[in-house]
Amino acid sequence: MIHGAMRFLTIASLLLTWAAAAVAALSPMEQKIVACIESHPEDFARDLQEAVMVDSATENLAGVRRMAEVFGRQLTALGFESRFVELPASTGRSGHLVAEHRGTRGKRLLLLGHLDTVYPGGNYRREGDTAFGSGVADMKGGDVVMIHALRALQEAGELADTQIIVVMSGDEEAPGSPVDVVRHDLIAAAARSDLALAFESAIGRTATVARRGSISWLLEVQGTTAHSSGIFSAAVGAGSVYEMARILSAFYTELRKLDGVTLNSALVAGGAEGDLTRTGGKVAGKTNIIPQRTLVRGDLRFVSAAQLVEAQAAMQAIVAHGNLPRTSAVLKFDEGYAAMPPSPGNYALLAQLDQASRDLGLGEITAFDPRARGAGDISFVSPPLPALDGLGLGGKGEHTLLESTDLTTAPELIKRTAILLHRLTR
Repeated sequence: MIHGAMRFLTIASLLLTWAAAAVAALSPMEQKIVACIESHPEDFARDLQEAVMVDSATENLAGVRRMAEVFGRQLTALGFESRFVELPASTGRSGHLVAEHRGTRGKRLLLLGHLDTVYPGGNYRREGDTAFGSGVADMKGGDVVMIHALRALQEAGELADTQIIVVMSGDEEAPGSPVDVVRHDLIAAAARSDLALAFESAIGRTATVARRGSISWLLEVQGTTAHSSGIFSAAVGAGSVYEMARILSAFYTELRKLDGVTLNSALVAGGAEGDLTRTGGKVAGKTNIIPQRTLVRGDLRFVSAAQLVEAQAAMQAIVAHGNLPRTSAVLKFDEGYAAMPPSPGNYALLAQLDQASRDLGLGEITAFDPRARGAGDISFVSPPLPALDGLGLGGKGEHTLLESTDLTTAPELIKRTAILLHRLTR
């Protein structure tokens, strides 16, 4: 019992020593910033709930604007000049929040978030330390992490005379078109910035120095329609659905050979008649009618521009060769996100985040494997800017109706971000 007690006291002493060393690694001002964060323990959950209760699915144009009003009001209270940049109606998208804090001290920072969600919101609920709802992690949680870090700097008196631009896009989950229009203000902000930080979900104690690109595609297959009793005959052939199945099976077999490539066939519509939009479709026909038209929509993700070219060529070759009798197919690609390659500047930012985390006593931060990460708005600005992503609130079930997050992780993320922002703007 005595030995056990001594061992406990030794461990406790080591922990206290470690904690004291971590605090000592922070400057007095940085300790003040941390104290500001710790003095408002319930504010994060309150602000996250307010954000998630706004339904701002990408296609809900009015809801996206309401979300911009919520975050814009919070940033204005911190001394930012906030405005909503409305997009042309022809893009099918609402617009973006752009907020700027003007100053001359330190690096000029560009902070990225987004207002939209995949599924409709207004569905926040909490069970203990777990929050559920559309956007709790992707990425209203990240937006709130960003704002709370800025709020801590403002409360500590360290936001004054800093140059920071915040851009929260309203269509990150499903970008409008053309890209040069819907991302014009983001690219313009990057031209007046030295580096970019994005607040997509953190994955453990990692940050993102490289991201895959993403591009959408549409496959249209044509066959000959007739009475189903004639299928497989020389006169009628295979029908469009069998040809679609051949193509998708070959996609699955061949594209999986490319390391870092993923190919998702997301929406399928086939029949005597078929139509497909980005979010749904309709078909008409009967079981005794050979399907004439089949449409498939999906996305392709890749780690580099060269890999995109290779993957597209492989897909087009599959579509063009080996067609089943009396069928044809056309594959088209939309505009998308370029890949964000790793760079020395990105790794330098990671090193600074890692040092801030160590100085806070929170452990090391490592680079996340880009092959397991999707595309994001940061790819529009890096290159040329040094950039880092994955600073926001992590979660489970993103892009599903079961999205959730652990609220206990928020203070750590806010502290790391606040200290990093402070050091970058000195």
